[in-house]
Amino acid sequence: MDSISLIDSFADFKEQKNIDRVTMMNILEEVIRNMIVKKYGEVDNFDIIINVDKGDLEIWQNREIVEDGAVEDPIGQIAYSEAVKIEPDFEIGEEVATEVKFMDFGRRAIMAMKQNLNSRINDLEKDAVYKKYKDRVGEIISGEVYQIWRKELLVLDDEGNELVLPKQEMIPSDFYKKGEALRAVVLKVDMRNNNPAIILSRTAPEFLEKLFEQEVPEVFDGLITIHKIVRIPGERAKVAVESFDDRIDPVGACVGMKGSRIHGIVRELRNENIDVINYTNNTQLFIQRALSPAKVVSINLDEESHRARVYLKPDQVSLAIGKGGLNIKLASRLTEYEIDVYRDDEPDVEDVALDDFRDEIEDWIIDALKGIGCDTAKSVLEIGAEDLASRTDLEIETVNEVLEVLRAEFEE
Repeated sequence: MDSISLIDSFADFKEQKNIDRVTMMNILEEVIRNMIVKKYGEVDNFDIIINVDKGDLEIWQNREIVEDGAVEDPIGQIAYSEAVKIEPDFEIGEEVATEVKFMDFGRRAIMAMKQNLNSRINDLEKDAVYKKYKDRVGEIISGEVYQIWRKELLVLDDEGNELVLPKQEMIPSDFYKKGEALRAVVLKVDMRNNNPAIILSRTAPEFLEKLFEQEVPEVFDGLITIHKIVRIPGERAKVAVESFDDRIDPVGACVGMKGSRIHGIVRELRNENIDVINYTNNTQLFIQRALSPAKVVSINLDEESHRARVYLKPDQVSLAIGKGGLNIKLASRLTEYEIDVYRDDEPDVEDVALDDFRDEIEDWIIDALKGIGCDTAKSVLEIGAEDLASRTDLEIETVNEVLEVLRAEFEE
């Protein structure tokens, strides 16, 4: 194998791996020096000339001319009689440079050098991918679904780098086919078995935050700040925003005219319901806004235990709790207060206190119902079975049995 074909092979590496010229030359010189050391035992008196662009690669051995019979180091010295064969004008004490042909190293050494170069370039490529995505954690990237497995998707970016989207980082209603494009946020980057592992996510709050940056210029420019995002992916999200410019309505800017800005985000998130809330340092007001669309009558705070007793009109209780308890659950996460909902109305003379049912309903079940603000039979009956099960963590069968007991009281 001559130097020209070898350089062509290396140039292919440079082209495919997108390695800059200086780095390529440094790697190439290093692997050649290693090859020289293996053959000659040293490298100090060898010059390596490389021009990747032109395809030039030459190795020159420099030796001192000594008298015939005085050669002690054949690697660094050459006999006078041999030197004059190269150039008749040479004299003892001068230095002669002779070119070392690649064929002198043998095919096995050259193949080993190519393998070493391939390994070095692959390591360099892996390191470059790791560093590139390490700096992009939290950013949205676009890719193409390349392979679909049971627990994850393999995604390729524009440069062919492999990215992974685990099933647990996908929105439950996400469904992709091979070749489809997707957007996700870079969640984390690790090195596994010397290979970069770029993990994507579509469920992380950062994904929703970056979507707002893309759709809402005021958020991208920093005129509107996103304080916190809480999500139940694919179901519901609450976003607390604040503007430092009194002329800008943060909620209106994020939603857009007739919902024009928020609609694009909702579609990307598979119709996830997004509540945009105006952030405030006033805890009571913030809790009130977080429970939207329910209208709150009053709030009692216990700042030590971070609990809030929220009182609402009877027709607002189900709105505050939300379908499956999602609204109150997200409001608690957003405000970092455990929220308990209570009915604010005059006692119903036809209603019955839950404590009166302790002969028919176990105490721990009654305590669980009272823990979500239901202290009378009608207050329990006004909430659906599924919502009761979600809020109290009771089994649905238990909830249905309780409801039957309570209904029987009024049917009588």
